[in-house]
Amino acid sequence: MTELRPSVPRDLAAAIATIRSGPQGPEIAAVFDFATVVDGLEPRSRWRTLQHDRGRTAEDTLLGSIRNDLTDGEYGRFLQQAVRTLAGQPEAELDELGTRLFRQQIYGHLYPEAWQLIRMHEAAGHTVILATALTRFQVEPAAAALGIEHVLYTRMATTDGVLTGYAAGKPLWRNGKADAVREFATAHGLDITRSYGYADSIADLPLLSVVGHPVVVRPDRTLGTVAAEQSWPVLTFRPRQPPRPADYLRTVAGFAGLLIGALFGVLSKSYTRQRRKMADALMAYGTGGTLGVTGIRLRVSGANNARAPRPAVFLFNHQSQFDVIILPKVLGGGVTGIGKKELTKNPLFGPLMRFVGVTFIDRANTTQAKAALAPVVQTLRGGLSIAIAPEGTRSYTPGIGPFKKGAFHIAIRAGVPVIPVVIRNAGEVNWRNSMIARKGTVDVAILPPIDVSDWDPNNMDDNIEAVRQLYTDTQLNWPPDH
Repeated sequence: MTELRPSVPRDLAAAIATIRSGPQGPEIAAVFDFATVVDGLEPRSRWRTLQHDRGRTAEDTLLGSIRNDLTDGEYGRFLQQAVRTLAGQPEAELDELGTRLFRQQIYGHLYPEAWQLIRMHEAAGHTVILATALTRFQVEPAAAALGIEHVLYTRMATTDGVLTGYAAGKPLWRNGKADAVREFATAHGLDITRSYGYADSIADLPLLSVVGHPVVVRPDRTLGTVAAEQSWPVLTFRPRQPPRPADYLRTVAGFAGLLIGALFGVLSKSYTRQRRKMADALMAYGTGGTLGVTGIRLRVSGANNARAPRPAVFLFNHQSQFDVIILPKVLGGGVTGIGKKELTKNPLFGPLMRFVGVTFIDRANTTQAKAALAPVVQTLRGGLSIAIAPEGTRSYTPGIGPFKKGAFHIAIRAGVPVIPVVIRNAGEVNWRNSMIARKGTVDVAILPPIDVSDWDPNNMDDNIEAVRQLYTDTQLNWPPDH
């Protein structure tokens, strides 16, 4: 199902308009409390909390304190637990633990709305700051994934690189956070009276009171009352919830729809005895069945760019395993792809991808990977288009990662254009490390073709970066349907 005209929540659109029309430059700060960037994890039940109190680990402490509406008492207990579970832990090991926890759990709780606001502030030249009462082990991996350079957090005391379990200095709680932001602003020449601050809890009222543009995000009841009294803008980010039973059922039904649709597609064209026609029908019916059953809708801009010129190398940003469902549906027939060798072991996608002619490469072996790509050039010259994710792997955020050069080398050698395909919200309906699909809408923008015939294969870094920048620009300024 295809819809038109993607929309942005009105309160978020107003916040974006304020940033664009407001003061510009690096002397303006945009301070995000960690809770406005990451939705809190589900708290343990009281019974589980009692059961685990004595055997609580560093992992429990780090994850358990990433909560919405953290109270004074809960933050105090976090500091007490840190004494018991973090004391004696080497900093390096906790850094590794924090990175692992982000990649396994925390990434799925990043607000895409916050990512968009951060990028808007960067476009305005603002100095973006992430501030939190938590530790660096909990927040720095998220800050790195979001591209935030400046992070203010509660520092933990160490001896020879080993934590004592106690805070080093004043925790960044309530006035402590506001003081830390003021000190940072003074040290870096920032005008805090014209700066922006984002917070969700009454505990951050001191922070909101020192900035010129306070913004409240999913506030607790007390802060919501203050925001109404002060006429502060309020943003309503969508909560980041774990899958529900209905999501699991829809996913199972969706995979069944994929298999049934794929089989029907092949049988419907079997009389032609032409593998390409059967492959195109497999993708059309299989992806249509999956999207319909799972309740995932597509809104497409620039659909005409998918039809001509052909053949072409379609480049798509990669955040979700459902991208392999979305792309064939949007691009139509006459397209195959390139996938990582590990996908051949997938009992569902592996056989289907082999049938439609996907080329599998071993990313761990550069020599073999380059050799495997040679037939792709012949595929393009034969009239079949290719879809490639130039980032090479799925991203943890909506942000666009560095592009590899392989796709561009292929396009140059085959004498075909590259066509950027920008996908938005795929990571919302299907989290990066999950196969579970949620109902929702995915926006897809197919940009005009780019001629690479005059690119120098030995000197195209700037060209590739310009193409990559198109994706970020499109995400922040989504085109209307034509």
